[in-house]
Amino acid sequence: MKRIALIAVGGAALFGAALYAFSNVSAETDRVVLRDDDPAIVSLGTSVYEANCASCHGADLEGQANWRSPGEDGRLPAPPHDETGHTWHHDSDTLFRLTKYGVGALINDPDYVSNMPIYDGVLSDEEIIAVLSYIKSTWPEEIRARHTEMENRQ
Repeated sequence: MKRIALIAVGGAALFGAALYAFSNVSAETDRVVLRDDDPAIVSLGTSVYEANCASCHGADLEGQANWRSPGEDGRLPAPPHDETGHTWHHDSDTLFRLTKYGVGALINDPDYVSNMPIYDGVLSDEEIIAVLSYIKSTWPEEIRARHTEMENRQ
């Protein structure tokens, strides 16, 4: 009987830990909270980034050349997500919505054309937040602190 009780308690603890790990990633109902200090989430984000984002934004988050100037097609190249870009200037909610729904939805312009894919239905909310957490984890500490401070003011 003690063994069954221990197994039940252990299972409940594992369930609780998993629930806690993903409790801050309910982007549809709450404010998005990045978990750049959580190795498991950052690891997931690294894998998802490599598979879905690196081909445009670069393996080292360096973005494409001349990312601030439209190309011949009139579209902006992929910006860097490292400290040289502007990603860290945006709050987590904005970054999440841009990734999930696209630039056109973010700026309320359904005719806006972008090379940035819409990840709604492709990546889960947890995967999007993991990617954003990974990106934030690569920024220098000073920039991470500034981003966190901006988040805390909201």
